[in-house]
Amino acid sequence: MGRIFAPMSLLDTLSAPEALPNGKVHYRSGNSVALLTLVNPPANGYSYEMLRDLDEAILRARFDDTVQVIVLAGAGEKFFCAGADIAMLNRLTPTQKYYFCLHANETLQRLERTPKLVIAALSGHCVGGGLEIALAADLRLARRGSGKCGLPEVALGVLPGTGGTQRLARLLGRAKAIELMTSGRTFDYDEALSLGVVTEVRDAADDAAFLELVLAHAKSFTTPGRAAMSVGHIKAAVHGGVDLPLDAGLALERELQAKLFASADAKEGIAAYVEKRAAQFQGK
Repeated sequence: MGRIFAPMSLLDTLSAPEALPNGKVHYRSGNSVALLTLVNPPANGYSYEMLRDLDEAILRARFDDTVQVIVLAGAGEKFFCAGADIAMLNRLTPTQKYYFCLHANETLQRLERTPKLVIAALSGHCVGGGLEIALAADLRLARRGSGKCGLPEVALGVLPGTGGTQRLARLLGRAKAIELMTSGRTFDYDEALSLGVVTEVRDAADDAAFLELVLAHAKSFTTPGRAAMSVGHIKAAVHGGVDLPLDAGLALERELQAKLFASADAKEGIAAYVEKRAAQFQGK
C-alpha cells in the first residue's frame, strides 16, 4: 500500500513571512494571493509604525503582477485588531494626532483604491480602528464565535477617526451608523452579518483553519477560473463611481468596460461561453 500524503495547505504555498521595516506587518505571497498580517501583541493595536508597514505592504502587493487578491489578517487568536494604540496616542500632541489620523486615512484609501480585491479575515475581536481598517476592505469574512466588533470610540470622548463615520454610514445608512457609533456597543459576528457589517461568517476550529478557508475563498477570485482583471475593474467602477452623479458614474463604467472588451480575458470568456466550455483566464 502506497504512502498517503496529506494535501499541502494553502498557507504552506505562500512565501515565508517577511517582517516589514518596523516589524508591525508581515508579508507573504504566492498562488496569486498576498497575505498581510498585523502583528503587535497583545491586541494588534495600530500605531504610526504599523501604518507605515501597512502602507508599504499595500504598495508591494499593488505593484506585484502575480498578486490578484490581497488578504488582511491579524496575528493570534484573540484579536484581528483592537484599534489605535491608546498609549501611543496619549504621548502625541494634538497636532501629531491630527497628522496620525491623516496618514491613516491616506493608507486606507490606498488599500481601497488598489484595483485588486481585498478580503479582511476577521478572527478575534475587531473593534475601533480595527473595524475601520476592515471597512476599507472589499469583503469581510469573520470566524463565528471568535470575538466582537464595533466602534466604541464614544466611550473615550472621541469619534471613529480612521474613516469609521464615513465608511459605516455608506455601508449601513446614516441612521443605523449613528445609532451604532453613539451607543458604542459591540456585537458578535452573527449580528454583524445581519447588519451587513461583514459579508460572511464561517465556522472554524481555530485561527489557522479559518485562515485556510479565507485563502481558499481568495483563490476563487483568481485566474484561471476567474477573470481577475474584471474583478479589479468592477471594484474600480464601484469605488470610483458610487459617489458621482449617475451620468459621470456611467461614463466611468463605459471606459472601464471598453478596456475589458479589448482584453484577452474578455475574448476568452466570450469564446468559452459560445463554445460551452470553462474559460481559462490569464489576467490579461
